[in-house]
Amino acid sequence: MKRVALVEDEELILQGLRYLIDWEALDMQVIHMAHNGREALDCIEREPVDLIVTDVEMPEMDGIALIRAVREQSARTRCLILSGADDFEYARSALKLDVEDYILKPIDEVHLTQALVNAAQHLDEIDAQKNERADDKITWLKFLSGKMEPRERQRFCLELPELHTGQQIYTAIMRMDLDTLGEASGIEHIKRVLRGMIPDVYVIHLTAEAMVLFLYCTEDKDEEWAKKLLSDFQDALESDQGIMSFITIGAAVGSCEALPDSYRMAYHLQRYRILSGYGQCLTEEHIRSRRASDIAIDQARLRKSILNKDQDDALQYLEDLFIGHLQSEVDVDVPYQIVLKIVMLLQDIKVEYQIDQASETQGLSEMIEKIYRARDIFALRTMLMLEITAIITQLHAEKSQYTPVVRQIMREVQENYKENMNLKMLSYKYHMNTSYLGQIFQKEVGCTFNQFLSNTKIEKARELILHTNLKINDIAQEVGYPDTSYFYRKFKQYYGVSPASLRSMKKY
Repeated sequence: MKRVALVEDEELILQGLRYLIDWEALDMQVIHMAHNGREALDCIEREPVDLIVTDVEMPEMDGIALIRAVREQSARTRCLILSGADDFEYARSALKLDVEDYILKPIDEVHLTQALVNAAQHLDEIDAQKNERADDKITWLKFLSGKMEPRERQRFCLELPELHTGQQIYTAIMRMDLDTLGEASGIEHIKRVLRGMIPDVYVIHLTAEAMVLFLYCTEDKDEEWAKKLLSDFQDALESDQGIMSFITIGAAVGSCEALPDSYRMAYHLQRYRILSGYGQCLTEEHIRSRRASDIAIDQARLRKSILNKDQDDALQYLEDLFIGHLQSEVDVDVPYQIVLKIVMLLQDIKVEYQIDQASETQGLSEMIEKIYRARDIFALRTMLMLEITAIITQLHAEKSQYTPVVRQIMREVQENYKENMNLKMLSYKYHMNTSYLGQIFQKEVGCTFNQFLSNTKIEKARELILHTNLKINDIAQEVGYPDTSYFYRKFKQYYGVSPASLRSMKKY
């Protein structure tokens, strides 16, 4: 049963739409009734629909703006427009937004019913095409993984472009950064650009973020030629569309049936995205000289820095370790070795010092999952930085014995960090000498009052960045930083990454 939203600012017409049509006979159910686009959008975001029947002229958000907002989220949803005026501009806007029908008031029941039937049929066609594409992708994966029976593989290869005498095929995998890809419909544009620059290419859109490219060429074309061709396309895609990608190229093969061998090499090279990041195009030659040697980690130094609550030294050591190995020609397994060893060290510290797992620290299984989902080496480094910072914060909170006045000041900071607080105001409140109170606070807490206040604000900002959709500027204001530039500097100084970078990494 297809779900429907009715949107009309006039209550009489809205109720009329509800009862004018035999929705059940059309295998439809009205689940939302709204009086303007804003109200409808809120409902649809909570519970999506298959069909929208909307008036054009409404307060707060009109029908065109509503459909435009819906289109940003879904190209599948079918939309019908109702209007009391035969306005060409409305009709033209509706056409651009892939609207099913434009129905003039007073509403004709037969016309509306037929329009709903047509929209439902179109929706079924869209879903059928989607299922067909999914089946096709499954077949491709079966072929490329080498799991097809010989006879089935031969039949499958007959459907590919013919490989002529003196030709060969390079297989490439292009993985796109979903954060820069935008609308899925942009894939078709990417394919057109690709075929415009490289005519003899066969493209399969295998997953939401990955395409497989079969590059047909003469036997005299080597890997460097293929890399140059695909790198030029990659650069054009980034400069013109802002889409970041990572491309790997398998060895050339002389038959379609050997394509799985080339694909496996390209797939293996995809692991090197963790070291190279997006914007690179790699061949097997690129990794032949990389070392797989074991990495020595100064665990004693890192442990000492953490237990001494020396956050600056711990994070600097992490920075030196990662950047040093990123710049050296190491094998792809090296960063995983580094991170796993450090994660186990941090886990030992948490167990030994009974750090509460309900705090901002992460469990072992959660961290291991994030390791293998990380987009690049910088995401791995940031994950460890955040974990070390959280451990040090817990060590401060749980292992220090504070005098009542220091404990009260810390509580006030936690509750009133947004306000313009300073030690002089607090010393007056507690009838103490400002200098003496500052000395006590630093001795017990391990940092100055101003540093503690700044750290508290930055930690609160981190929580908002990771757990809300507030804009970074609004978060800066929320935690008491009216100067956003200054907030950015303080945040990066504390966590090693900018607020925007942290938010982009939160899913990892």
